Amino acid sequence: MSDHASDFVLQAVSFDTLEGWKDDDPSGLFEVMRRCRRQISDVKLYRTGSLGLSSEDLLPLLHAAEDFTPSSPSAARAFFETHCRPFLIRRKDGNPGFVTAFYEPDIEVSERPDEVFRFPFYRRPDDLIDLDDANRPADLDNSYAFGRLHDGRIAAYPDRRAIDQGFLEGRGLEIAWAKSKVDVFFVHVQGAARLRYGDRRIGRITYAAKAGHPFSAVGKLLIDRGEIARADVSMQSIRAWLARNPEYVDEVLWHNRSYIFFREAPVADPEAGPVAAAKVPLLAGRSLAVDRMIHTFGFPFFIRSESLTHLDDARPFRRLMLALDTGSAIVGPARGDIFTGSGDLAGERAGTVRNDADFAILIPQAAAGRFD
Repeated sequence: MSDHASDFVLQAVSFDTLEGWKDDDPSGLFEVMRRCRRQISDVKLYRTGSLGLSSEDLLPLLHAAEDFTPSSPSAARAFFETHCRPFLIRRKDGNPGFVTAFYEPDIEVSERPDEVFRFPFYRRPDDLIDLDDANRPADLDNSYAFGRLHDGRIAAYPDRRAIDQGFLEGRGLEIAWAKSKVDVFFVHVQGAARLRYGDRRIGRITYAAKAGHPFSAVGKLLIDRGEIARADVSMQSIRAWLARNPEYVDEVLWHNRSYIFFREAPVADPEAGPVAAAKVPLLAGRSLAVDRMIHTFGFPFFIRSESLTHLDDARPFRRLMLALDTGSAIVGPARGDIFTGSGDLAGERAGTVRNDADFAILIPQAAAGRFD
């Protein structure tokens, strides 16, 4: 799926034609929007995606939300109807949009390694540098956003296999150790985790950087090998296959050369979601990871998936969400990853989401005219 804006069009529609809009309750988004406004105004603007919508385009909506407390679901919807115009995202190849889901795992960890807790979560190494067009070596693809600076030369950073085999040992980069290499791998896929220490202390880690290699889905590998049927692939089925085939765990996990580094995040409110790429806590069921090369954080998206029913008590998924995160597997204009929350139940919900979906972006009135 291409990330170029020329591969899709925005089609102006009315709220009346957004199926399911009148049944949604977006009241929970207003506190998140206030946090986005503070991030943009007080810290840093969000990067503008290739669609051309900027933080400045978003600010009128966020300012209007600052002191608005909806008295009812209809009042919350009316706020967006007043301040935004909806546009369906139409891919020129005719294919529908697609959603998956992610969550914040709960992982039992130790501050020190032992015979049980042997698999580390690593901080960002000091020889990992950001790459751009000015410093990227000619032999590294443009997709590489990170590389290794060593002896004055920049090259690709060692991959998952090299790091698993000890490349970073002895450098004091370990945040904590987990019991399972598979658990660590899936935290890498999710990009964040809640850590539970033996003394009942709770910590949190979130994405800091990555080694730079492209993400390669191990689920696709197992499908291609005939190990899991395409219709049955999910986080749960992949985990079950790895549990049944421990002798192949390294081979399968090393297929995904991408490796994630973390930073420790404060746990001011254990009930709040993790702070992700937009630098605000994620709200379960209302936060969406998008392709940040195309879209800009903070914008509202109305997502409708008739086939996705297990998140809403057997009803089709039809919700207004905010773009607050991204991921290397989230590529394309109508591609999203729904945050389902923290813990095992959220993981069960997230692991089986692979559904076609319609995407409508809500554009603040002043900027909407550029897209007519």
